[in-house]
Amino acid sequence: MREGSFVRGPYNQPVTRVLLVDDHELVRQGVAAMLLKADGIEVVGEARTGREAIEATRRDLPDVVLMDVRMPDMDGLEATKKIKEERPRTAVIMVTMHDNPAYLRDAVRAGAAGYLLKDVSKEELVDAIRQVSTGGAFIESKLLRGMLSEMKPAGPVASAAKNLTKREREILGLVAEGLSNREIADKLVLSPETVKSHVAAILEKLNVSDRTQAAIYAVRNGLVDATAL
Repeated sequence: MREGSFVRGPYNQPVTRVLLVDDHELVRQGVAAMLLKADGIEVVGEARTGREAIEATRRDLPDVVLMDVRMPDMDGLEATKKIKEERPRTAVIMVTMHDNPAYLRDAVRAGAAGYLLKDVSKEELVDAIRQVSTGGAFIESKLLRGMLSEMKPAGPVASAAKNLTKREREILGLVAEGLSNREIADKLVLSPETVKSHVAAILEKLNVSDRTQAAIYAVRNGLVDATAL
């Protein structure tokens, strides 16, 4: 369980704490209303600007931040970078009106797990929050591989990466290829639950919030050959 997820809901299930960030009050109200009756999700705070989002994250300790891209004072991309520097295990979902791969690349490089369009349905929104709160991500594997292929190792392997077992490094490489837990399980002849446990351990050891950021970490630290993806 990630920091901030200690509240329990019905049936003793952990509650995912969500922070809403948008400079339009009506948008925040609409999203809050959509999430009001979603099981296991609680809106713990709101912010109007990027700077307010950073302060609210420190104060409210959300598990997931729904972050608008364009805001006054500080935009969502810069706010995401700063939030991830302070709380790398907090997952950020960028929310935008623009269906543009360039936005997604910028968002993921800033530390986001992916992004949603503002006309998203309640079901899609709830599913996205639940995915990232458990280490998942929602980015097309082809787009992820293309983005990773443009990156180069930033330096020597970080000490955290050295704690990975041989099996975890193998699974991390497949995560970087964009494979799901089921696809990894089939490839390695393991059960999906075993793969899920390995992925959770990888996220914990690398101190990242989701699969996408784990893949980026792997490339930047030379754990995965991006040219082979």
